[in-house]
Amino acid sequence: MTGSQHSAGPHPDSGRSAAPLGPARRTVLAAGLGAGLGMAATGFTAGRAAASTAAITGTKICNLTGPAETGAFAAPWTDLGIPARCPDGTMLFVCGDTFDGAGVGDRDWRAPVGLRARHPDVDHLVIDDSVGGAHAVGLVPESHENNTTAIPSDVFTVGGTMYMHLMRGVLYQTHHSDFWRSTDNGQTWQYLCQWPGDQYGGQFQQKTYAVADDGYCYVLSTVFNRDVASDLLLHRVRQDQLGNPAAYQPWGYANGAWAWGNYPTTITGRRRWGEICFRAMGGKYALTWLNMEPLSMRAQIFALPTSNLFTTPEQTIIVPTTPGNESGNAVASPYGGFIVPGSTFADFDITVSQWYDAQNYRVMQYRINGLAV
Repeated sequence: MTGSQHSAGPHPDSGRSAAPLGPARRTVLAAGLGAGLGMAATGFTAGRAAASTAAITGTKICNLTGPAETGAFAAPWTDLGIPARCPDGTMLFVCGDTFDGAGVGDRDWRAPVGLRARHPDVDHLVIDDSVGGAHAVGLVPESHENNTTAIPSDVFTVGGTMYMHLMRGVLYQTHHSDFWRSTDNGQTWQYLCQWPGDQYGGQFQQKTYAVADDGYCYVLSTVFNRDVASDLLLHRVRQDQLGNPAAYQPWGYANGAWAWGNYPTTITGRRRWGEICFRAMGGKYALTWLNMEPLSMRAQIFALPTSNLFTTPEQTIIVPTTPGNESGNAVASPYGGFIVPGSTFADFDITVSQWYDAQNYRVMQYRINGLAV
């Protein structure tokens, strides 16, 4: 992708109808992919965190999207569903590549879209509205010209303002990421800023934000490409400076010590990351992610954003299986894994995406029990 395909700011939607996407638009998930992972030299203890021996179980609560669930909003086929509590108390699910018609790639390609639960209850989540009503609209201008798209990596709320981070370009060829805000519960979005796709060697493409009670947001980032091994970088930014790239302060190891303002250093083992989600909750911090080797969804629970993740146990919360053999926390072709607002560590709800053919492309709610905290 060349630099001419995206301007420095928001770009107008050309209004062109999108061509159907080919099978290469997203990497097919498979267990046991890739080679061994390296470990950066840092001040933390070397070695991968041990897997927890806790008995973790999971249950599918419901399909959140699909022809029966979101077809009324011209969004029967969609994924990701990053959930955020809106200032008005509703819950917005920001979704990725979205289609109408007979299946994935059929017609009316939009990304991102906003689907809404007007009366959210973590025990009874139902999407009953969308940004756009009977036709879920693209939340920002994105023509999909030359097969570009706008994939959300996070959406979150600070006070009366919502924020959304997008990765722009051909899928897994991120030209830049950009940042948007909404002051009307996600109905309209205003452009704030962007970051180049090659910043920190591409390891600032995919971002997720934990809103802390100390006036900061803590930001984790990786490369957005499941086939590429990436560090996990940590930054912090004051909540009143979220739209100012110069205000993002890295955490790094230099001259024998970790400190804010050092060049960013990986805070855990280098690996191939899928989606990541970082949240402050229950007086602690939770990180969930799609782990590519071996394929699984994992979680770490820790006390501080600067806790030692090299030694924090990694807890497997979703395991892969094949279509027709799903039960408990075993899911065919899983990805995503975003924490649902209102979750507790005892009842830990996440949105899990699934895609294994043109009619099995959806967002689901899973409840995880048995996390060690």
